[in-house]
Amino acid sequence: MQRSALVVGASGIGGRYTARELLAHGWTVYGLARTPPRDLPGLIPVAADLLDTAVLAEALAASLGNAAPTHVFITTWMRQDTEAENIRVNAAMVRNLLDALAPRKSLRHVALVTGLKHYLGPFEAYASSGTLPDTPLREAQPRLPLENFYYAQEDEVYAAAARDRFTWSVHRPHTVIGLAVGNAMNLGTTLAVYASICKETGRPFQFPGSEAQWNGLSDVTDARMLAKQLRWAADTDTAKNDAFNITNGDYFRWSWLWRRLAAWFGVQAAGFDGQVRPLEQEMAGDAEVWRKIAQKHNLVEADLGRLASAWHTDLDLGRPIEVMTDMANSRRLGFAAWQATEDSFFDLFAALRAERLIP
Repeated sequence: MQRSALVVGASGIGGRYTARELLAHGWTVYGLARTPPRDLPGLIPVAADLLDTAVLAEALAASLGNAAPTHVFITTWMRQDTEAENIRVNAAMVRNLLDALAPRKSLRHVALVTGLKHYLGPFEAYASSGTLPDTPLREAQPRLPLENFYYAQEDEVYAAAARDRFTWSVHRPHTVIGLAVGNAMNLGTTLAVYASICKETGRPFQFPGSEAQWNGLSDVTDARMLAKQLRWAADTDTAKNDAFNITNGDYFRWSWLWRRLAAWFGVQAAGFDGQVRPLEQEMAGDAEVWRKIAQKHNLVEADLGRLASAWHTDLDLGRPIEVMTDMANSRRLGFAAWQATEDSFFDLFAALRAERLIP
């Protein structure tokens, strides 16, 4: 059957790579964002604000016409000052979208991308001592007794699925590594920018996080892996109405990987030295430094805030426990893709350099 996808958040890391994956496999793909990408051949842009129901309806009517998307991939969220506001805003975004599509009666499947805050707690209580889960993290672990906008988003999908009779899947990546500009959570690009600043200024490439993260096991999710699992779930009957962790499939220790990242940039690696050294503080005065680096090397983005998300990198690398993810749920059903984590970073760094985003 002909499949057409509406990728929500097409300008972000997850959405961009999902659109590319679907286009490469012959799907008709609409990309929804406030500013949709224009550099993905074949992508049909849909410019809309999910919080403005009137504008959303007009944008869908103008861009889709009589077309009826069969699949929706929701890969976006908006950060707010409190978890209560995160819940209000991000649940509304999902609800508004599915309500706007309901009259078309075309949806067969909706995929929602969330993340490991499902297990670790919201920003306000992230990996706190009272909520530390067992690891590896497994989909069968119950929700935490905390407000969490991921739970609210899931509940909106479940309610619409019951109403409109489509299937769903939930995908929980861990620290997505991929190329995107202006993304709120972007550890890979943040570390690339930080290493570039260290090289330019002669500063050591200092690990900013905790001893538990430095010495413990961890994993990450290549955006290409996330996109592959999203397409797999859409195409696999036995994967319907279930939640899936998604990571590269390997484990590493930052004590090993940090030195390899430093070597790629030719900078001095400095590991955990007994205290957490937040990157947000380390890079607090680097906006002007980056502007000068961008000017010197003719880079296309001089705004440090458009590339680096130090706050999120600190959140991930400062956790008091090692964090790794169990992939057995999708493996049992036949999802066999795998990605070497060091190559995820090296491929990203090469792409950033090719796009003249880092020197």
